[in-house]
Amino acid sequence: MLFILGTLGILAFMVGVLLVVGHFYPGSSAGLVDWVPTRSPEVEVQNEIDDVRQMMEAQNEMRRRRGAPEMTEEELHASVAEDERMRLRGRGPFEAS
Repeated sequence: MLFILGTLGILAFMVGVLLVVGHFYPGSSAGLVDWVPTRSPEVEVQNEIDDVRQMMEAQNEMRRRRGAPEMTEEELHASVAEDERMRLRGRGPFEAS
């Protein structure tokens, strides 16, 4: 029993020391662990735009093969907005009717 209490006491002491050091550290938490983002927000936005463009091109290629009209960016935005409205109402595409 003494061993268990001693182990828990040491563990509690270590957690307490870490909390005190974290609380009184003058910098930010990211500086404490030397964390920096790997990419800038601008690069992330550009990657997202490129992804959407590539997906639209692939989708339109499939639509051309079927003989269907190509989807414009406005139609894509309208479709996404409608899907989001359905999701917010709780009636997503996988909802049982």
